[in-house]
Parts: sequence; C-alpha cells; structure tokens
Amino acid sequence: MLMMLKDRIDGGKKLSERVLHYKGEPGLIVLGLPRGGVVVAYEVAKALDVPLDIVVPRKVGAPFSPELAVAAVAEDGTVLYNEGLMKELGISVDDIDETVEKEKKEAMRRMDLYRGDRPLLDLKDKTVLLVDDGVATGYTMKAAIMSVRLRGAKKVIVAVSVIPSDKLLTMQEISDAVHYVLMPEIFYSIGQFYEEFRQVTDEQVIEILDTAKKP
Repeated sequence: MLMMLKDRIDGGKKLSERVLHYKGEPGLIVLGLPRGGVVVAYEVAKALDVPLDIVVPRKVGAPFSPELAVAAVAEDGTVLYNEGLMKELGISVDDIDETVEKEKKEAMRRMDLYRGDRPLLDLKDKTVLLVDDGVATGYTMKAAIMSVRLRGAKKVIVAVSVIPSDKLLTMQEISDAVHYVLMPEIFYSIGQFYEEFRQVTDEQVIEILDTAKKP
C-alpha cells in the first residue's frame, strides 16, 4: 500500500531528504508554485539553506471542466497549449481565449500580491529547484519550466511531493532532473495522497515568503 503524506509540511520535509545532495551548490535557489507548493518549497529551502521565491504559472481549464488543463500561462504571459488534448476534445484556441486572458491577469495579480516591491530575481546561470505539492496534468509545471528557462536558468530541477507514474518521463524530458516522494500508478488527484490538503490562502503564502531566507 502506498504511503500517505500527513500534510504539505510533511511532504516538504520528506522531499527535502530527496534533494539534500544539492546543498552547497553555487547559485541554487528554490522557487515554489503558489499556493500549495510554497508550503512544500519553504521546507525544502530551509533544509538546503537557500533563498525561497515563487514562480506563478496558471493552469487554463477546459470550458466544460475547469480542472482539466488544456493550456498554461507562464508569468511572463507566454501560453503553452496542450494541442493534443485540445484536438481530442474539439477545443480551439478561440474557445479558451477569454480564460487565457483571465489567467494572465491572475498570474500578474498574484505576482504583485506575493512579491510586493521585491525585484524579480535574476535567474541567469542559476540552478533552480521548482517545487510543488504535486503534479497532475503537468501543464502548470511545464509553464514554470518554460518561464525560468526563458529567464536564463542554467539548470532546472523539478521537485514534487507527488507525481503520477505516467508523468515522470515527460517531466524528465523537459527538465534536468526530477525528484519526488510518491509516484502512484493509480492517480485521481494530488489531494488523495495527503491526509490533510486544505486550501492555502494568499495570506499564508505572503507570510511564508516574509519568513523565508531572502535572495
């Protein structure tokens, strides 16, 4: 039977053990994906004794099923379309154009809210650890990877508490390494592998970033 994680803090602590070999690597920085991923990322950054910041990609849901990601928006406004799934569902770019624009605005709102007046980090030649509480479709993480590569990151490492087995190869192909705690064969949602998976608030994210080690 596959183990369960108590909560995101537990997920972060267990994930930290999988990435401890990066400790001391020059130019290492941890970026959490809000909101839930920031809780996990805080534990990882603390264990590695490196700065914590955020990257804010947004999932674009299908018109009839908002939880089903058919695209993702990077924080710089770049859109990554899941063309195969869109074709399968009979969805065109025009069908989700309004949602894409809404998610672009939400990404910018969250960046302003969470980061305040802190300048955008210079990622050029940095090793970036992208941390989330789990991967489902993978499109939000793909957008995050694309975003940090565009900003000049030298190495991009994916570190997540939960990843379904059928998404591992995809993540490995587009990143430099993937680390995880749980890799279930049967997967319905990230939350099914946490005993407690309540919504993380904007206020919690801001508080964590204020507490974390600054770049």
